[in-house]
Formats: sequence, structure tokens, C-alpha cells
Amino acid sequence: MRDNKQATTGNLIAQRNPKSRGWANYHRHVVSSETFSKVDHAIFGALWQWAKRRHPKKPIKWMKKKYFQSVGEQNWVFQGEILGQDGTAQPIRLVKAKRVAIQRHSKIQKEANPYDPDWETYFEKRLDGKMAHNLKGKRKLLSLWKQQDGLCPLCKRKSTKLTGWHSHHIIWRSQGGRDEADNRVLLHPDCHERLHRQGLTVSKPRPLWGV
Repeated sequence: MRDNKQATTGNLIAQRNPKSRGWANYHRHVVSSETFSKVDHAIFGALWQWAKRRHPKKPIKWMKKKYFQSVGEQNWVFQGEILGQDGTAQPIRLVKAKRVAIQRHSKIQKEANPYDPDWETYFEKRLDGKMAHNLKGKRKLLSLWKQQDGLCPLCKRKSTKLTGWHSHHIIWRSQGGRDEADNRVLLHPDCHERLHRQGLTVSKPRPLWGV
């Protein structure tokens, strides 16, 4: 803000948001709710001083109306405009750190053994959760889904957000299988449970595209 005293509100927000979002995402795994609120409060104070320097003779109500809006249940939302890809003005709002959801790390059960087949599904579920909460993991899951043409290789029915999914290792990790994509498939949760319960096997499906 010190380096952008003359920037438009929209451009200032566009420069600030990636930093706020990245910092909050990095620290979201620790007990950080109180710290996030303190950071938001400090940023609000700096923004208010930024606005006062631009309009030293304007009253408080005028500056609040110009720079801060009420959005839903949120008050004092710092908002501006920025040009979109189509060249039209679009609203942009400042990201607040406290709006980033806190994600707790679940501890591994002390009796869990990655080399015991009885714990295979436990470690697969942990891996699923880890992948679903980072961009690289989501891309890998999407790649697996596309390789299967969106179908569960056990029941041959469509896999969607509503049906859910579990990541399964064709060669179990407890038996030396790797986490690589060529050793993994996405199954419906009930199909995955049935596969382990009944001792079934599944193979990597051949994609329909490119044939």
C-alpha cells in the first residue's frame, strides 16, 4: 500500500489478493484462526489510512461508502473495479484471511501399519484426503478420472461428485505397490469396500479416447 498510494482501488486489491490468499493457504493447517483475524484487522487499518491519505478532507461516512461495502452478512468489505478479459469493468473484493477454511491434519493411528493388508484402505483414504486439498493432487485425480472415461472400473457406472470416489492401488502398497498413476484407479466408495471385502481384483481400464 505504501508503494501504491496512487493506484486505483481495483488494482490495489488485485495486487493484494494473491499475497493474502497464498499466505493464508500456507498457514491454514495450524491453529491460526485468531492470527488470521489479527492480520485482517491490521490490513483494514492500513487500508483506512490509505484511503484517508487520498481524501484527507472527506468525512468518514463518505469514505466508507466509496471504498467499503456490505456483502451478505459481511460488513466493511473493501471493494473496487478492475477491467475483465472482455474489457468491461468487473467488481473485485479484498480477500480476508479468516475466510480461508482451517484444515486440520489428522494424526495417524498409532497401531496403523502400512505393511499390513488390513490397514490398506485406511492409508488409501488418508492419501485421498491429502490429494483433494492441494492443486497438484486434484490434477492427478482429474487425470485418473479422464483415463477411466469417468467410469468406475468395477461396476462400469459413472463416477461423479454425488457418487463420490476412493483411490485404489491395483497392487496394494502393503505388497510393494507404488503411488504412481499406472497403479491406481478411482472406484465408487461402495465398490471399493466390496472389492476389499470380497477379495476382488481390478485392472487399469483402457481409455476410450485415442483408440
